[in-house]
Amino acid sequence: MVKVVSAVLAVCVLMFALAGCLGSDKFAQEVEKETGAVKLVREVQRGGYDIITTAELKGLLDKHEDMVIIDTMPYEASYKKEHVPGAKQFLFPIPDMVEWDVKGTDGKTKEQFIEMLGPDKDKLIVIYCGFVKCTRSHNGAAWAKKLGYTNVKRYPGGIFAWKGAKNQVESVK
Repeated sequence: MVKVVSAVLAVCVLMFALAGCLGSDKFAQEVEKETGAVKLVREVQRGGYDIITTAELKGLLDKHEDMVIIDTMPYEASYKKEHVPGAKQFLFPIPDMVEWDVKGTDGKTKEQFIEMLGPDKDKLIVIYCGFVKCTRSHNGAAWAKKLGYTNVKRYPGGIFAWKGAKNQVESVK
């Protein structure tokens, strides 16, 4: 009798566990993750740049790697408050920027972007925005590639991933 009760109890526990899994939103969350991942891959393919992870960027900064880091978020609302150490700010819009849009870049010109990136077309350039779904960094990286820079990486995790990894940030006083 004890074995039967134990078996029934085990089956009930298993059913409740399965019901919790099946009734949860895990499947929908996986679809959302997949959608985001595919969107990121397609942006990278379209832009012709590479990507870099939080750990890789932190490692390069710790080794004092010679690079240009561009924060594409708005100055007042984001960059001024916190940015990856050493990053420069250059606003890009969220929608795909097929043609240079001075309005979308806060009045800045293509020439100003080139000046910020520097004359060395092979120098490492890392471009980021707020988080993976943000496409400002895609626009910045795609434009760096269009302008002939060869070593362009997009940091898709952006400032949210940087802070999530408990890395130091800088701010403008």
